[in-house]
Amino acid sequence: MPSNLITQAIPSAAPMARKSLQSRVVWGSRVVTVGGQAPVRVQSMTNTDTVDVIGTAIQVKELALAGSEMVRITVNTPEAAEAVPHIRDQLDKMGIDVPLIGDFHYNGHRLLSDHPACAEALSKYRINPGNVGKGEKHDIQFGQMIEAAMRWDKPIRIGVNWGSLDQELLAELMDQNSQRPTPWESRQVMYEALITSAITSANKAHEMGMVREQITLSCKVSGVQDLIAVYRELSKRTDYSLHLGLTEAGMGTKGTVASSTALSILLQEGIGDTIRVSLTPQPGESRTQEVVIASEILQSLGLRIFVPSVTACPGCGRTTSSTFQELAKQIDDFLRAQMPVWRSRYPGVENLKLAVMGCIVNGPGESKHADIGISLPGTGEAPAAPVFIDGEKKLTLRGDNIAQEFQVLVEQYIDNRFGATSKATT
Repeated sequence: MPSNLITQAIPSAAPMARKSLQSRVVWGSRVVTVGGQAPVRVQSMTNTDTVDVIGTAIQVKELALAGSEMVRITVNTPEAAEAVPHIRDQLDKMGIDVPLIGDFHYNGHRLLSDHPACAEALSKYRINPGNVGKGEKHDIQFGQMIEAAMRWDKPIRIGVNWGSLDQELLAELMDQNSQRPTPWESRQVMYEALITSAITSANKAHEMGMVREQITLSCKVSGVQDLIAVYRELSKRTDYSLHLGLTEAGMGTKGTVASSTALSILLQEGIGDTIRVSLTPQPGESRTQEVVIASEILQSLGLRIFVPSVTACPGCGRTTSSTFQELAKQIDDFLRAQMPVWRSRYPGVENLKLAVMGCIVNGPGESKHADIGISLPGTGEAPAAPVFIDGEKKLTLRGDNIAQEFQVLVEQYIDNRFGATSKATT
């Protein structure tokens, strides 16, 4: 027996508890709570022309079914504002009750005033304090948007972005910095400008009568370390709920890795109440990919559970066959496609754990740890695939239809385990 065994159990890693005000985003009977003890929420944004009512409604539906709990749409012209209530009507007819967030820049004060049906149909307004007017017009036009939010009882997100930062504020802070005995680096002044803009704007809204719980803040930048630095400081200075997102994250692997890295570090520290992965879609790629990645970030951290997890080995020289790779993808795609229906039909199915393994080294062990798992034959192994259910080997699949037969077993397992729960409550 080793003599240097530790005497105290190693504590499990877990995200820190979040401390923020809680707001409510409402549409009809659908209420999405943000902040406080509510789950970290997933957001997304359409890239359609909002004037295209049908096209926008279809994309909103796709994003909602993929797991987006709020969807932001661009409201930039009178025509777009006129389209918003019709988009809402189309979604209601399709049974999609996801709240819509209006994204306003430059002319939001006029659009909300001139198009009351738009103001009413939206569930939340995003206001960028860097794009609400210059000089004397800034406070007036910002105030008009806050008045609209209070008139229609809508929460707001004050979203500062370093690509559209209030230049007058930045210049003022730069002047102050030049008077310091030891001036800050220009990047640090930029951080301060972002945070000051967000908190000052939120406090102005509160002074006008806006309930603090109905205000969310964001300070988006495109660099991982910049985002971490800004949000760490922002979270120290305020208890407003915070929206996280790496703006202009990029496409493909770069955008996925950058967003996952930045958001995961902050979420682990208890910072953030809503998230969006601002991923540039690859040609032909669905907009829903950003929702999938955001959900996976939260699920990987243990903060939320959205879909059943599929454990699959990476493959090696023992798994020259692509059968396990194809089966793992097939099962994963199948589960995601079914989740919009299964959420109501099979309560708790998102907790399901599957394993699709490629050889005898770790295959049986991982399969035993899963609810249902299969260990496919590796290179040189006998053409047999043992299936483990609830930790026990139940049967062995052989032949050319192993993939199809295993998927049937998965469906049967889900129905037997989770269907019984829903049947018992009906």
